[in-house]
Amino acid sequence: TGIVGLSETALLTLRMAWEAAREYNHDYLGTEHILYSVLRQSNARATALLREMGINVDLIISELEQSFEANRGEHGDIATEPRRRGGTRGGALSAFGVDLTARAAAGELDPMIGRDKELERMITILSRRTKNNPVLIGEPGVGKTAIVEGLAQRIVREDVPGHLLDRRVIMLDMAAMIAGTKYRGEFEDRLKKVIAEVKKQGNVILFIDELHLLVGAGASEGSMDAANILKPALARGELHMIGATTLDEYRKHIEKDTALERRFQTIIVKEPTAAQTITILKGLKSYYEKHHGVKINDEIIESAVYMSDRYVSDRFMPDKAIDVLDEAAARVRVKQGHRPSRQREYLKALKHLNERMDEAVAHEDYERAAMYKQRISQITKKLEAETAAQKGRRAIQLNYSDVAHAIAVMTNIPVDKIQASEAKMLRHLEKHLGKYVIGQREAITKVARAIRRSRSGVASSRRPIGSFVFMGPTGVGKTQLAKVLAREVFGSEEALIKIDMSEFGEKHNTSRLLGAPAGYVGYDDGGKLTDKVRRHPYSVILFDEIEKAHPDVFNLL
Repeated sequence: TGIVGLSETALLTLRMAWEAAREYNHDYLGTEHILYSVLRQSNARATALLREMGINVDLIISELEQSFEANRGEHGDIATEPRRRGGTRGGALSAFGVDLTARAAAGELDPMIGRDKELERMITILSRRTKNNPVLIGEPGVGKTAIVEGLAQRIVREDVPGHLLDRRVIMLDMAAMIAGTKYRGEFEDRLKKVIAEVKKQGNVILFIDELHLLVGAGASEGSMDAANILKPALARGELHMIGATTLDEYRKHIEKDTALERRFQTIIVKEPTAAQTITILKGLKSYYEKHHGVKINDEIIESAVYMSDRYVSDRFMPDKAIDVLDEAAARVRVKQGHRPSRQREYLKALKHLNERMDEAVAHEDYERAAMYKQRISQITKKLEAETAAQKGRRAIQLNYSDVAHAIAVMTNIPVDKIQASEAKMLRHLEKHLGKYVIGQREAITKVARAIRRSRSGVASSRRPIGSFVFMGPTGVGKTQLAKVLAREVFGSEEALIKIDMSEFGEKHNTSRLLGAPAGYVGYDDGGKLTDKVRRHPYSVILFDEIEKAHPDVFNLL
């Protein structure tokens, strides 16, 4: 007496329909919600068939969303959700969580590339009998969240051990849980409901990004924070949890609470190398090409990686390289202009005809409505043909100057101007400097050689291009050489950061360069040197009258 159950796709469709109904506060689950969930699955067979028949799926989705919005309820709620993999999800998880496995099944997540070692380690920890809660520790932008999304994708592909096949990865939004908690005990009640639902289902892995927010979250006088509420459930093994945080935040918040720390197993996520970042970007390239309608070749990816590594010093790979590529592609997309005028005319005509057809139906003039429907069908075909022709046109190639411009916008470093005439400028640098600084050939030659050495890639990119001490009597051109260097090499005289060292004659003034240490007055104000370099990272720094500074300043520099 075997029972034929619903397929995974059917269960996913029902669950997505349930979520759509809940999102628009509908107190029922109708066929329109099911149609909406089917059409949203871009890889579904039904959607492919509709597209083959010439039906504009995107237009139907848009009209359904407009209809849902027009009929949005105020307090509608659906009590139960279709069962998936033997579990149900109630209100708390739905309201405060995002199902990453469902998003992975719907093809809404970018692929995880190059983090197989960390992912395997995480699966091993999740398979342990006790202390089976991994926490990913790494700098912002190195790919901690992407690893968890990779786990969700592998669960959907059934590329995990058997005991993890029915698991669902739910990302818990702590900010949403805290928002709107006006009364004492309201936050604790929400969190307890989440814990109760996770226990009941038994197949949920909670993912908390920024894990350190647990410590102190929701705490007030006479109440407990989230960490203390979760500790008993973690200790008894009733919760499966994945956390992600930075090393500094982990030390500051988690390590202090040893009872909480010992519940987790750490996984260090290191910043990928330039070569690994290139591999990651090659894997993501098609997604950005499709989104921006541009062509990105491998040479441009390599340029984006190496330029972001060189010029964007305050962020981490692969995030900064992805941002540079995205910024450059977005710039090209904007330059392409707006939708062609013919498409705009078709869309305007469709909107007008739809309004007229609705009026005809409202007045029960079905003959006129049928006429409008026929005209709508004709214009829709023309619009689809125009759209297809537009897509068929050759995509614009992303080039080196687009990447350089993106770097310039993000960092205030005029990379695009520097790169354009750099080779010519470097070859004749002595000549350019010599026009404005007369009679200092030896100094000019040494400065020019240092800059060429740095530009050729021989010198370390982590160190200054050059460090020079200009000595000589007043008026021979020491400050002038620094100004000319800023103008000729770095784009303008505004690239000169001048610090009068006579202000640092006393020992206690040395802290003003880098900023006061923690616990001292002025700690939050920053340093005179560090703040200027952070705002203008590609500059000439001139320590004027350095002989008047205190000896401790020399040790600092």
